[in-house]
Parts: sequence; C-alpha cells; structure tokens
Amino acid sequence: MKISDVPQDTGISEDIQVVSYATEDDGRYVRVGSRGWEPVNVANGLAWQEINAGLRETLAEVNCGRVSVLAYYMVVNQMDVALLARYAGFFRWRVKRHLAPRVFAGLKPAVKAKYAEIFKITVAELEHLPSDPLGEGGNG
Repeated sequence: MKISDVPQDTGISEDIQVVSYATEDDGRYVRVGSRGWEPVNVANGLAWQEINAGLRETLAEVNCGRVSVLAYYMVVNQMDVALLARYAGFFRWRVKRHLAPRVFAGLKPAVKAKYAEIFKITVAELEHLPSDPLGEGGNG
C-alpha cells in the first residue's frame, strides 16, 4: 500500500496511533502512523468490551469474598494464572491457591512483594482494591 492509502479513520483514542508499513514513490517501505482503520477499530472496541466485562465479573467475585484481590490485578494486567506464575517464578497451583482470600491474607510479605513488583504497585495497594477499580473516574 502507498503512503497516501494508509487509513486514517478515527480510532478508539485520538492520542493513539498504529504503525503501518507503506511504500514511498520509489518502492521503499517506510513506517507510517495511522489513527486507525474501521475494521480494526471495531475489533479492538469489542475486545475492550470483553476485558471490561471480565473485570466487572472479577470485581463481583472479589467483593463477595470468592477470590482474593490478586484476581483483580491479574485481570487488570491481562494475565492468567499461567502467565502470572511464569513472571513470579511460582508453580501454577501455587498462584491458584493464592487466589483464595484466606490464603492470600496469610501470604508472607516477600510473596506479596513479588506480586506487587510484577504489577508495578505497592504491597499496600496489592492488598486492597483501588478506590476506582473500573477506572471510570466517577462516570460509571
């Protein structure tokens, strides 16, 4: 595709651009910023709807005491048990066990610190849900 043919449809956010590759007049490939392309924007919008639905379900489970707050941070960071276990250097069964609220509450500080480091938050933040867990800024 030529540079002039790179789609510039309105994307999910005006601040985000996607890199596309296009050819210059002499046939060389160059990187070109694109605000989006309607089919990609629709697919991304649907994906984010699914992620937000999963987050709402997880919040309900955390609030009901079925899972620990660790589950919330996993969803926010788009991680599953296997991925978090890999990052933490733990067996998957151990991470699954830490999803139980009573087990999570009794974790050693070093284990909580490892999770906090992975999620780039403090241990204190890891132990509680944020004040705006859906990131809606009071608009929800």
